[in-house]
Amino acid sequence: MLNKKSVDDINVKGKKVLVRCDFNVPLQEGKITDENRLVAALPTIKKLIADGGRVILCSHLGKPKGEAKPELSLAPVARRLSELLGQEVKFAADAEVVGPNAKAAVEAMKDGEVVLLENTRYRAEETKNGEEFSKELASLCEVFVNDAFGTAHRAHCSNVGVTKFVDTAVVGYLMQKEIDFLGNAVNNPERPFVAILGGAKVSSKISVINNLLDKVDTLIIGGGMAYTFSKAAGGSIGVSLCEDDYLDYALEMKKKAAEKGVKLLLPVDHRIGDAFSNDCNIQIVGSGQIPEGWEGMDIGPETEKIFADAVKDAKTVVWNGPMGCFEMSNFAHGTAAVAKALADTDATTIIGGGDSAAAVNILGYGDKMTHISTGGGASLEFLEGKELPGVAAANDK
Repeated sequence: MLNKKSVDDINVKGKKVLVRCDFNVPLQEGKITDENRLVAALPTIKKLIADGGRVILCSHLGKPKGEAKPELSLAPVARRLSELLGQEVKFAADAEVVGPNAKAAVEAMKDGEVVLLENTRYRAEETKNGEEFSKELASLCEVFVNDAFGTAHRAHCSNVGVTKFVDTAVVGYLMQKEIDFLGNAVNNPERPFVAILGGAKVSSKISVINNLLDKVDTLIIGGGMAYTFSKAAGGSIGVSLCEDDYLDYALEMKKKAAEKGVKLLLPVDHRIGDAFSNDCNIQIVGSGQIPEGWEGMDIGPETEKIFADAVKDAKTVVWNGPMGCFEMSNFAHGTAAVAKALADTDATTIIGGGDSAAAVNILGYGDKMTHISTGGGASLEFLEGKELPGVAAANDK
């Protein structure tokens, strides 16, 4: 059980608070095309303003790799945040992030005011967790709040290094929610606990499968990963995705599931195509019966029923990775069926960022899920049972 101090455990009145947010938003010609991450950050920011804190926001944006690239400046974020908060967010435009503008702006702050620093990755040391830059960030504040789950699996200056030089480091509401749902669902789930894993590669989910087999009652595997399992079992998979280096591993996992008494569900049929395109010829075949030159693109209708049945009586469901090539409408059936099954269950449903989050939202089931994680890579590492540096760095209760 992770018990971290949060913004509710402190009062920042009159104090300078540095808040690490996730403002890594998509920009087109200086316009923000999706502001979900800004909106998600508002509750923590508003709480600190209401407390009378002097709120200094920081974030990275894209990959400027240590250069001040104007197209990756956070200036548009400051403008939009000012509108969303209904008060000015002063932008400190320093190429070195903690420069004369930032220092002057922070020096002049009154309680309840907000300043936004420039893109933390304008500094090459940020991603290397360099001590000098960590100290500079810490010199601006008395309290540090981490609310950026999307980078919690990385040890950078603005989420980990800075905590060494401040006395108080806590998590914001977004981080708290991720810890509550993802961390505790995996470590202390209400049962039956079902995990659904999809996506293309077994290799990227090895530790996840391994960790979850120790914890779940049922493990469902779909997506491109399933063909590696199918081939390992002696099936023919045509030209489907397959990682030949992981065939033995697939068999080991099946054995481990059997030993642990975990129900391991694999597809029994597939929608296959004769080309990687939405307009290809399509047929439905049994698992392990894909003809030469054809490619598995989605789980089939029988599998959809089995997977949907498996979540009906669940109390906790974690889903990471789509069931097929959901970007193509003809091969989005499997992912849609799983999303609908989750929307219809009474279980606590947790979607682990990335493609699954995108799929659930595109298909219109977003508001039916208990929790949609804001971090793809970070949520995977949580499911692997790893300690996330950004979470570990916050003070314990």
